[in-house]
Amino acid sequence: MNIHEHQAKDILKRFGAPVPNGEPIFGLNEIENVFKKFNSKKLVLKAQIHAGGRGKAGGIKVINNLDELKQEAQKLFGKKLITHQTGPEGREVKRLYLEEASMIDKEFYLSCLVDRSSSKIAFISSAEGGMDIEEVASKSPDKIVTTKVDIKDNLTDEEILKILLPYDLKDQCKPQGLKLIQSIYKTMIKTDASLIEINPLITTKTNNIVCLDAKISFDDNALFRNEDILKLRDLNEEDPMEIEASKFDLAYIKLDGEIGCMVNGAGLAMATMDIIKLYGSEPANFLDVGGGASKEKVTAAFKIILSDKNVKGILINIFGGIMKCDVIADGVIAAAKETKLSVPLVVRLAGTNFEQGKKMLSKSGLKIIPAEDLSDAAKKIVDAIK
Repeated sequence: MNIHEHQAKDILKRFGAPVPNGEPIFGLNEIENVFKKFNSKKLVLKAQIHAGGRGKAGGIKVINNLDELKQEAQKLFGKKLITHQTGPEGREVKRLYLEEASMIDKEFYLSCLVDRSSSKIAFISSAEGGMDIEEVASKSPDKIVTTKVDIKDNLTDEEILKILLPYDLKDQCKPQGLKLIQSIYKTMIKTDASLIEINPLITTKTNNIVCLDAKISFDDNALFRNEDILKLRDLNEEDPMEIEASKFDLAYIKLDGEIGCMVNGAGLAMATMDIIKLYGSEPANFLDVGGGASKEKVTAAFKIILSDKNVKGILINIFGGIMKCDVIADGVIAAAKETKLSVPLVVRLAGTNFEQGKKMLSKSGLKIIPAEDLSDAAKKIVDAIK
């Protein structure tokens, strides 16, 4: 789950990280009251969307007075920002963030994430801040330092100094740097975050370290024990189909292809997507209905797939263990009839009650193409949509 910059900064501040003073704005009627909370002569107005590249898209403005704030806020509210992370459809701005401007001396990059390959926490630091880290990684990989640490209560000074090494901080800033990294680490552990990114992290002309921007992503599987974090969820920033899927506890991610997939098990789902690509097409989604899905859950999954206008055909690939193939068949038949299915549907069933499931599908009166194995299924659905 992602959150907005202003929410991320509130969390970081709670754990002791230095952030500029700022206030969110949810409507034009709030502008004057928010402006009165600042003593600074120069402010920065930022569009709040779940995407990077806002500055290049015109979503960040320097403000010198109340009139400028009103003018710029009016332009930003309701504007669709198109960045390299939003796609061509862009994201509509529905909230803003006003904060004190900072006197920037140097800009750095800092992130902290779960490194699954080593079961450690990885810190990535670079003196090249304020730009896309992917570009730095491709052009100047030597300017990026990765430091992996074991999960524990606190980091040692030695570990933190390795993380800070690329920044070449002035002596006045080093104690702040030690405190900052410790606070980022505690935020990561205490909130079940999967990623914390500060880009840019800056030093000011008065020798202070400040998190000028902030992004935090959280592990969805841990939200049950972080109710305060879950309350920060902004459904306006999420795909409507993914929101609908979450209501039925379905693991669904929309993609850009044309073949909808319904599978049980994440590994099998990825293999299904791979073989669709192997046969010359692209998957329209990742969808794992889980090991013990009900008829209602399967029906909901089917409807979600069909709500994607890009879907030209559907491949259902089920290996029944806990999941029973006859339950899948029952859900598919119900959903296909309810939605008046008009695209090709290929079904491959194996495992528990698969013979029963196949009979149910063949007697349904629906135009369902049966498949014997995964390769057969992928070939048939790709041929069918052509």
